[in-house]
Amino acid sequence: MNRSPAPPPHRTVSGAARRPRPSRSPAVDLPPDSLGYALRQAARLVAGVLEGANLTDAFEHALKQHPEWSEATRGAVRDLAWTTLRDYGRGDVVLQRLLHAPPPVFVRALLLVSLYRLTQRPEQAHTTVDQAVQAVTAEMPGLKGMVNAVLRNALRKSSEWPGWIAADEAARHAHPPWWIERVRRAHPGNWAAALEAGNQRPPMALRVNRRRIGVDDAMAMLQAADMRARLLANDALLLERPVAVHRVPGYGDGLVSVQDAGAQWAAHLLDPRDGERVLDACAAPGGKSAHLLERADIELLALELDAQRAERIHRNLARLGLAAQVRVADCRELAAWWDGRPFDRILADVPCSASGVARRHPDIKWLRRDEDIRRFAAQQAQILEALWRTLAPGGTMLYVTCSVFDEENRMQIERFRARHGDAEQLPIDNRPDCQLLPNAEHDGFYFALLRKSR
Repeated sequence: MNRSPAPPPHRTVSGAARRPRPSRSPAVDLPPDSLGYALRQAARLVAGVLEGANLTDAFEHALKQHPEWSEATRGAVRDLAWTTLRDYGRGDVVLQRLLHAPPPVFVRALLLVSLYRLTQRPEQAHTTVDQAVQAVTAEMPGLKGMVNAVLRNALRKSSEWPGWIAADEAARHAHPPWWIERVRRAHPGNWAAALEAGNQRPPMALRVNRRRIGVDDAMAMLQAADMRARLLANDALLLERPVAVHRVPGYGDGLVSVQDAGAQWAAHLLDPRDGERVLDACAAPGGKSAHLLERADIELLALELDAQRAERIHRNLARLGLAAQVRVADCRELAAWWDGRPFDRILADVPCSASGVARRHPDIKWLRRDEDIRRFAAQQAQILEALWRTLAPGGTMLYVTCSVFDEENRMQIERFRARHGDAEQLPIDNRPDCQLLPNAEHDGFYFALLRKSR
């Protein structure tokens, strides 16, 4: 899978005064099943992002610190943090109208989380304000009056929020201006719908391990568990409602896996055949590698640059009863991993901006910068150059990103083909390539299929 690292930690989202947060919890605390507790913990995650942290890493760290959290607490904290950051462009504009001076970063984050909940649960407005005051009292008690005043003022002026948001393009679309412009240029016919889809909760799809169970049997298994699902064109099962992974019947036994429906097109398009030698060049966490192995008896080499992420490949393959050679290496450094034997098929799922999956990683929207795209494009070009050398004549390479930006997608392939006369682009569904934009069924992905003619 494409590795899309968070921006360097020195990047911050403007608007908060940088002050040290407490190194240990104050004596005042909140019941872990209370709204105030969830607001406080979500605000800590959002505060970390405002200072440049990766949201997923911060949440995983919080889970390790709080193994006692119930499923309900974990879900509440995660939902508040993720939805606040998806909507950050709007909440930030509202907050700018309510603040006279930048507050400490935790307080700014708490106000953002609280404002989002006010929009989603207006009937619980007084409870939200009260619990936000409890949350700041447990963290920075001297500022409880300020939080109370700002939120009550926000309620008094709630009828003005739509006008404030409408007057600011970044707030209307809940994306940074440079991001909006890139999507508008690349997808002039449906750019607004793509941006709006990126602000929604992502769908949940399952991949059937056809070595162990048929699609019809998997559907029946879900129905027996009172889970409704719809079969998509690529045999992905789209759940009507997302559920916790451990609740998915057959998951622990390796019968099904959680994988976005768009991502499941990769194995279909590469279409490996029995006996072929296949490379997954950027493989963690291993979903696409596993899908390739589920479809055919192949000799698969899975490469991953990061050793910890490579361990996830091993775990995923073990759960599914599949086997592959997994190596930790930079796919650009051929001398470190390639034995000189060419591959029949290569999956080049390259690092990218992850702009097509930002609803799953909403911190990306606010921490990425326009200049990052050029850096990703340069890295992608290096990977393509290296991997092309390892592809057998007549072999095929599937280039994949989870990006919606042309510089990483169509333009990247056009530049590569201009450098390589032996690269023939194969059509996908009667089109030169395939750009999936995020919608209610899948995330955003780009696919281009190349054949080496000699």
